[in-house]
Amino acid sequence: MAQVTLVEAESTPAEPADEPADEPADEPGAAPDPRPRAGRVPLPLWAATLLAAASGPVMLVAFPAYGWWWAAPVAVALFTVAVHGRRPRAGVGLGALSGALFFTPLLSWTNLHTGVVPWLLLSGLETLYFALLGAATAGVSRLTGRCGRWGRYGWVALIGALWTAQEALRDRTPFGGFPWGRLAFSQDTSPLLRLAVFGGAPLVTFAVALAGALLAYAIIRGLTVRVNPRLAAAPIVAAAVVAAAWLVPLSRPAGPAVYVAVVQGNVPRLGLDFNAQRRAVLDNHARATIDLARKVAEGTARRPDLVVWPENSSDIDPLRNPDAAAVIDNAARAVGVPILVGAVLNSPENGVENVGLVWTPGRRVGEPVPQYTKRHPVPFAETMPLRGVARMVSKDVDRVTDMTAGNRPGVLPVGPAAVGDVICFEVAYDDLVRDTVVHGAQLLAVQTNNATFDESEARQQLAMVRLRAVEHGRDALMASTVGISAFADATGGTRDETGFNTAAVILGELRLGSARTLATRLGAIPELVIVAAALAGLAAAAELRRRDRRHVKNPTVGTKEDV
Repeated sequence: MAQVTLVEAESTPAEPADEPADEPADEPGAAPDPRPRAGRVPLPLWAATLLAAASGPVMLVAFPAYGWWWAAPVAVALFTVAVHGRRPRAGVGLGALSGALFFTPLLSWTNLHTGVVPWLLLSGLETLYFALLGAATAGVSRLTGRCGRWGRYGWVALIGALWTAQEALRDRTPFGGFPWGRLAFSQDTSPLLRLAVFGGAPLVTFAVALAGALLAYAIIRGLTVRVNPRLAAAPIVAAAVVAAAWLVPLSRPAGPAVYVAVVQGNVPRLGLDFNAQRRAVLDNHARATIDLARKVAEGTARRPDLVVWPENSSDIDPLRNPDAAAVIDNAARAVGVPILVGAVLNSPENGVENVGLVWTPGRRVGEPVPQYTKRHPVPFAETMPLRGVARMVSKDVDRVTDMTAGNRPGVLPVGPAAVGDVICFEVAYDDLVRDTVVHGAQLLAVQTNNATFDESEARQQLAMVRLRAVEHGRDALMASTVGISAFADATGGTRDETGFNTAAVILGELRLGSARTLATRLGAIPELVIVAAALAGLAAAAELRRRDRRHVKNPTVGTKEDV
């Protein structure tokens, strides 16, 4: 009887006769096949460490400002090969290595004005999720050598599901989550972006990881079995998955066109003290709007139907400060159309709020102003959880005022359009953007303030705007204090992108939409289905592990019960 050695994952049983095996079982009485099998560790630890270390930087360059979207599936493949066949605790270490080398540079813009410690803490927190992913990926390795050929096919899909599940967890925990660095947000120029119209960001992430898993499958099988021409099919299928996305029909808005002006007034200086001269920031945006009005009067510019100012364009509460109200009112009267103003309100009743206000020309004092209050204040930036503990980490903690969160979707009537207002980082959260469309938004406006960050952060955010436009079939815009401001259409394209740290005004036609895409109608259902598949795969792998341990304790128990 052939000797069987259990090494981290056990040897592969013979496959059914109707499923020709790439790894034939040892003949009774024959010497054991010295070739390693797919369930065993295919790489020495030093090689796995190098691959895990490489996967982080490779994933980094898939994101703006590099924008090499095809690097994302390559990074998934490197990550998967690195942890494949190892024990889950080894997967934790390798996953953490990959995550640290990805998130630390990706989030370097958080270090510009807040110091090293908050940046490293955030990067370390996000890295923990990659550590969990490494453990899970290692834990399902045995499925490549069990359950026949369908087990291997299922393993490929399971890798995609595990990446989606990791993001689903990271997007929600802790303190409401931090979705930066989702695979989907690296695909703003990729054919895979079009899949967002069916299942939003989770489906795009799944497709990216699926393509990476197919590449990993070819590498792993090439390391563990004799050379087989059929292995070349895996990367071909991965390329076909990407190319086929071009065939996905997109939902384009069919309503009337509106002419929109986005004002990027710029700030006196970048950094945490950008609002030290708050009146200067407000004046910059009012002055640019009045200049636009002058050009309209001269006939050198077309009058817009509405104007959008960015987040924090008025850090002085215009509902309680007559001077700020007068500045905004003068701009609205001059241009003759409503302005969506990003403002900070401060009242005894509601505390501090980050809002979008609809300011109409000739507004009377005391007249109600339609407004949207930001529903997800950014933890440790707009609200401070665990303030006492955080104070020991950074002296800047008490510069953060706890903002009051809103409780209604951001749908505002601005001139002829129902605008879906999304403020800054809210664009990264699936449900917050979808809510605006479900409640009647005809176009999307992302008001943001990038004065405390850099151009890479702004471009990463613009990539999210592009995905949301495709996902919900709505034309969109991004209005930033310092840049980048731009228009995005429902095909994922952008136009009129502004420079960073400059003053600019852009004008363009956007079409109003009313139809709902499949992604809008389904909401979180695609993500829930994928996460359920990931959990089922983990449960199946755990059951195989339990049976194998029982076989070790009782060698008379065979593998006939294996699925």
